Amino acid sequence: SKVPSASLNPFSFFQRSQQLKRSAWLAQTPHRLNSGLPMNIGVLFVPQQEAWVVERMGKFHRILEPGLNFLIPLLDRIRYVQSLKEIVINVPEQSAVTLDNVTLQIDGVLYLRVMDPYKASYGVEDPEYAVTQLAQTTMRSELGKLSLDRVFRERESLNASIVDAINQASDCWGIRCLRYEIKDIHVPPRVKESMQMQVEAERRKRATVLESEGTRESAINVAEGQKQAQILASEAEKAEQINKAAGREANAMLVKARAKAEAIQLLAAALAQQHGSAAASLSVAEQYVNAFSKLAKDSNTLLLPANTGDVTNMVAQALGIYSTLTKPQAVKTQDEMPTAHEDPQPPPTEVFKAEESSSS
Repeated sequence: SKVPSASLNPFSFFQRSQQLKRSAWLAQTPHRLNSGLPMNIGVLFVPQQEAWVVERMGKFHRILEPGLNFLIPLLDRIRYVQSLKEIVINVPEQSAVTLDNVTLQIDGVLYLRVMDPYKASYGVEDPEYAVTQLAQTTMRSELGKLSLDRVFRERESLNASIVDAINQASDCWGIRCLRYEIKDIHVPPRVKESMQMQVEAERRKRATVLESEGTRESAINVAEGQKQAQILASEAEKAEQINKAAGREANAMLVKARAKAEAIQLLAAALAQQHGSAAASLSVAEQYVNAFSKLAKDSNTLLLPANTGDVTNMVAQALGIYSTLTKPQAVKTQDEMPTAHEDPQPPPTEVFKAEESSSS
């Protein structure tokens, strides 16, 4: 049997392997909607949002624009067909290690657009495969800069960083990355359990804090209520005391004053009668003796006059003061009263001495 000549050509074998590799990779991603590689029949109609790269005798000739185009058969060949629409590429799931040594399984979606058909055709062998590999490596490097908590909080900044890194590398390929979105982030089961426990603990902490704040507010309200109640009660008691002082106590003071005035009048009338001076002397002597008997009961230090034991002298002094104060009133009373024959009264001193001798 004859061996095909194509199998003996090493260049053809290498090209065939590259096509198989490219087809195996594109089987994992959605197929781009392009018209394939059309044949050159001289008159060609290029669809909208497509760019056909034409080679003449193996060398780049021109890019066909949408619409009617004319080519020379056999000399011109349509080598590449580039779609100018936005391309969606599914980035396969891969492993990435965060800054705090947590292994994550992460995948995403990449949105591309061919900006320069010439660079996309001759700048790289397979632009889609190259951009996808670049997206995966950039994702791993960016995740290595963040901790696990920041990965979930900063997904937008992570997407923007991946887009910037892809655009810097794919500029020479004629491709521009428009967006990159992380679809799923799979966390290990143990880490997921610890995260759930952390969330539960945080929620319990917030519930405890809210409950304590409620208890504090309740205690403050109760204290404020008690304070207002005490203030009102004290004001009411104050008003009641003022009313009592203005009413009952004032009346009591008036009654006491009237009683004292009547007692003074009665005492004055009694002193104006016969033997009133002797009765007054006896009362003063009794008060002196009572006061003298209470000495040295409250304190051991006393200041006494030299003649403390001379009761007669003390009573005489008291009566002298009393007679001096009541002398004008007695003169007036004798002028007004009619003269009558009365028994002479002994002097107060003699009366007191007679009473003292009888008592002894």
